[in-house]
Amino acid sequence: MAFMEKPPAGKVLLDDTVPLTAAIEASQSLQSHTEYIIRVQRGISVENSWQIVRRYSDFDLLNNSLQIAGLSLPLPPKKLIGNMDREFIAERQKGLQNYLNVITTNHVLSNCELVKKFLDPNNYSANYTEIALQQVSMFFRSEPKWEVVEPLKDIGWRIRKKYFLMKIKNQPKERLVLSWADLGPDKYLSDKDFQCLIKLLPSCLHPYIYRVTFATANESSALLIRMFNEKGTLKDLIYKAKPKDPFLKKYCNPKKIQGLELQQIKTYGRQILEVLKFLHDKGFPYGHLHASNVMLDGDTCRLLDLENSLLGLPSFYRSYFSQFRKINTLESVDVHCFGHLLYEMTYGRPPDSVPVDSFPPAPSMAVVAVLESTLSCEACKNGMPTVSRLLQMPLFSDVLLTTSEKPQFKIPTKLKEALRIAKECIEKRLIEEQKQIHQHRRLTRAQSHHGSEEERKKRKILARKKSKRSAVENSEEYSAKYSNSNNSAGSGASSPLTSPSSPTPPSTAAALGLGKRCKEGKDVHITSTASASATSSSLASCEHRGAYTAPAPGCEWREPRGLTQLHPEFPKGNFEESRNL
Repeated sequence: MAFMEKPPAGKVLLDDTVPLTAAIEASQSLQSHTEYIIRVQRGISVENSWQIVRRYSDFDLLNNSLQIAGLSLPLPPKKLIGNMDREFIAERQKGLQNYLNVITTNHVLSNCELVKKFLDPNNYSANYTEIALQQVSMFFRSEPKWEVVEPLKDIGWRIRKKYFLMKIKNQPKERLVLSWADLGPDKYLSDKDFQCLIKLLPSCLHPYIYRVTFATANESSALLIRMFNEKGTLKDLIYKAKPKDPFLKKYCNPKKIQGLELQQIKTYGRQILEVLKFLHDKGFPYGHLHASNVMLDGDTCRLLDLENSLLGLPSFYRSYFSQFRKINTLESVDVHCFGHLLYEMTYGRPPDSVPVDSFPPAPSMAVVAVLESTLSCEACKNGMPTVSRLLQMPLFSDVLLTTSEKPQFKIPTKLKEALRIAKECIEKRLIEEQKQIHQHRRLTRAQSHHGSEEERKKRKILARKKSKRSAVENSEEYSAKYSNSNNSAGSGASSPLTSPSSPTPPSTAAALGLGKRCKEGKDVHITSTASASATSSSLASCEHRGAYTAPAPGCEWREPRGLTQLHPEFPKGNFEESRNL
């Protein structure tokens, strides 16, 4: 594709920082080998998943390629004899799943091109180094004074950004670095505004911004040239690494972990905060602060890659701050990323996880105070301080900066408005992503709680109690209905209602055998008149060793039965006559 050629219509701009997860769903044994069926998912959406098939030899090839990182990865060992046994395959599948879990949760490994191609071959099958070379070759046709010395393979972490060592033909000893980058998912500038802003970058002068020598862009990518610095970046200083080495080799497993001295932390931190405040005041979005984007020039830190936000590239720490809904502006993103950078300068390594519950001993409590304000649970939950607030903290407030260079970066009003709109769009996408992650986390937590052993036991106990309560209520309801039906069936139209104040004779109760016992063990007798027509109208009257107007305290009724069942000698004719009446 020519350098000035437009990108294909409908091109999908993936966010390469969205984490991939992989789960082995099944295995199938063929004649001479076993294949593992893997379900890969991008982000939190189950719909955004696909299946891949890999053999053990594919895992082994990936593992050999990742050895450059110097990490001890838990790939199951090879086995030549008996590798088709069912039990062995099941055990190996567990080991391979553990291997996938390790490489997908490692922040550096999970973002490297080798792992992306292994898990998502459809989206990462292109040779980006070859594409970059084609673009650069097209550029050199119109700019013959530049010449490529060698490609700087994989010195950065981005898959779609490539670097080349350059020289000027009439100055052969001077070395420069050319960087080429494709567009990202957060590119919201119009093509015209985008190209104008890229070409404006060489005019940016600031003591703490690494100067751009040349910059150009088309509708699909940008190309920038800077001076090559033999000392490398701030990350190279922390990890004692060589600038030209691959990213995995330099930073995955440092030989010696050692932070910087307190004075270096104070000076570098103050310089970085000053340039962030300058960009924020200019309305220029950054959002890409990390140790590899800070060039060391003597004792001065200079910020790199201002073009990343114009290209719409996602941040190195996006998978961290997208978890926290209060980090929802590019200013707060810069402050949070500064916390990561300060942690690396202090301890010589990145934090194991964010938020950080407790911080190891630091050269000064003033350092811990800044770290707590940017990386602690409370800070991530409640929001980040401003850059101005950090500058006022004791760690940086007493640092004296000696520079005579006056900052200069003129942005036309029209382009400032375009930057403001693009910034709002970037933040809107971040807020929407954070909302989805928050909802997914709540749903997952609820499902996990609902499926826990303790919760299942609670539900069983509640179900038993509810069942018993329902049975008792049904029994009482049935008893009341049956009693009411018998009372209405035995009472006649001419039968006078029994008044509580007028006890009835005990003859009917004696004849019916309706003697009951109360809770205290005393006999209770149902009283009635001798008249058959008034028999069942007085069944509600109680007598405690005699005739009473109401049931004695503590009395219980047994389940009522039919009159003939209660006493076989009760005159059937009287009962039938009473019911007919």
